[in-house]
Amino acid sequence: MDNYRVALDAIFHALSDPTRRAVVHRLGAGPATVSELSEPFDMALPSFMKHMRVLEASGLVSSSKHGRVRTCTLERDKLARAERWFEEQRALWSSRYENLDNLLEQLQGDGNGS
Repeated sequence: MDNYRVALDAIFHALSDPTRRAVVHRLGAGPATVSELSEPFDMALPSFMKHMRVLEASGLVSSSKHGRVRTCTLERDKLARAERWFEEQRALWSSRYENLDNLLEQLQGDGNGS
């Protein structure tokens, strides 16, 4: 469970930055070179590469180098970890709200002289 938490923390850290989220969004359409990924951002390549290192360290992005060209790919299974966590939270809170609704209905029924 601890490894799961550490991996999830790294994913959420990587997604906490708008530049990195934009890169993940772009890679959702398919692999791209670092040059293609950095093009829309008004920052120096070394600064952009820091973002790429965070994404790779989280496991969300992998890259391969062919000659001088580095191509990046989204690791969808890692992104699915975050999605599963949200689904677990949604189910948990949905259950809690349902229990609260049931309790409120019971209290309202008791208060009306039923």
